[in-house]
Amino acid sequence: MEAPLAPAAPHAVTVPAWALHRRLYDWTLNLANTKHATSSLAAISFAESSFFPIPPDALLAPLCMGNRSKAWWFGFVCTAASIAGALLGYLIGWGFWEATSGFFFNYIPGFSEEKFATVEAWYARYGAWILFAAAFTPIPFKIFTIGGGALSQALLPFLLAATVGRAARFFLVAALFRWAGDRAQPFIDKWFNLLCVLAVALLIGGFAALKLLH
Repeated sequence: MEAPLAPAAPHAVTVPAWALHRRLYDWTLNLANTKHATSSLAAISFAESSFFPIPPDALLAPLCMGNRSKAWWFGFVCTAASIAGALLGYLIGWGFWEATSGFFFNYIPGFSEEKFATVEAWYARYGAWILFAAAFTPIPFKIFTIGGGALSQALLPFLLAATVGRAARFFLVAALFRWAGDRAQPFIDKWFNLLCVLAVALLIGGFAALKLLH
């Protein structure tokens, strides 16, 4: 059984009641200090590839900060589980999209008929390269994994693009937070709201950049 990590040092940060994003971050950070941290990382990574809205980086980063010697292992777990989730997404799109599309469009963040039509056009134009872009950037990965199956993309290039993109992203996060260690925590606490704004800006910018390519 995996031993729990040492609790993160407390920080004097006042969290308003409305700051759900901050509360979610704190909850995720606490999850990193439990004996189920690695399995939680795998579960979030797997689910995010097909339906879950929270990216696994939110748990990967504090895990790598709290246990730097296992940073590469956490990066591997995150990548492997994400690829398994991508296969589930592909299967949903390939075999069950007609039956489940209404559910995804109505209830899963990131899905809409307009976005799915755009994904279809991008796949037609760029093939597996567009999946690599979604795997590495903040663009919602799940709409591309499900779209790949629904549009009958070739499985081998699909897996190759997803694996390279996800590995590059998660091992980069692992490397950065392994290097930063505890030094990153005060910075995150102080600038958390600004980091959230920047993350949203990156997400919007990613969609805008790909839109220009279409």
